[in-house]
Amino acid sequence: MAVFTPVSRVQLERWLERFDLGALRAVEGIAAGIENSNFFVDTQRGRYVLTLFERLGASELPFYLELMHHLAARGIPCPDPVLDRGGTALGTLSGKPAALVTRLEGRGIERPEPRHCAQVGQLLARMHAAAADYPGVQVNPRGAHWWPEAIADLARFLTPEQVALAREENERFARYCASAAFTALPASAVHADLFRDNVLFEGAKLGGVIDFYFAATDTWLFDLAVACNDWCIDDGSGEFDTARLRTLLEAYRAVREPSAAERDAWPTMLRAAATRFWLSRLHDLHLPRPAQLVSPKDPLHFERILRARRAHVPPID
Repeated sequence: MAVFTPVSRVQLERWLERFDLGALRAVEGIAAGIENSNFFVDTQRGRYVLTLFERLGASELPFYLELMHHLAARGIPCPDPVLDRGGTALGTLSGKPAALVTRLEGRGIERPEPRHCAQVGQLLARMHAAAADYPGVQVNPRGAHWWPEAIADLARFLTPEQVALAREENERFARYCASAAFTALPASAVHADLFRDNVLFEGAKLGGVIDFYFAATDTWLFDLAVACNDWCIDDGSGEFDTARLRTLLEAYRAVREPSAAERDAWPTMLRAAATRFWLSRLHDLHLPRPAQLVSPKDPLHFERILRARRAHVPPID
């Protein structure tokens, strides 16, 4: 259950007085999610999602909230933060930073088909174009600069082979990040977590993208690799499903054609995306934050994906 901090109806009614949304009609805790406390909130004026931030501090949140507003203003179907009468989106509720955003319809899907992947590819390309002029900057807390520390902390929990694998991927990607080829890759604020549960569908129609609270400033190619490593794979082996991968990439390229530098870097970035989530899941399993209230996801899933990417990567085009 992803309601770590409870909110009473009386508390919420008092908090909502700062908005021009009418009376509270209903509130319901949301079970999905692993980082924050989330609630569906219905008022006289509409349907919203309330988030109490359990990990991020108030000073960190403007990057994410302003990014969502920036994208929504450019036609991206994503939650749009609701401003109070003073023009502020961020407040405090039950002692936690809190924000209210518009609610999207639909639900995540567990077994995507090519038709779903096509819409995800198109959406991601549109998001990259829309974010190109977003001025906010946010370092990915689990980006490549974090990997050496994570590997050192995790080494005692891993086999020698796993440690060697992690170190090899870290060294390889560090060399690439220090190269002129890396600096040639287009970048901006990106979602960085575009997994199946963060895209909503109403039947076969895409409803929107949610959960921007892992967004960061990174390359568009990394963002694309993260999505492909989740939407386009056989879950058992980590190998790509050819039809889904082709469909997602074709839809992305129909909106935005990757550069020559991106095409060259595609195998490297797929491995980097797999390594990032493998290390993160290992860290969450073996070195959880104090009072973490959710079960960590299986890190072996991304180890399989990484090994599959090391063996073979289809070209981006």
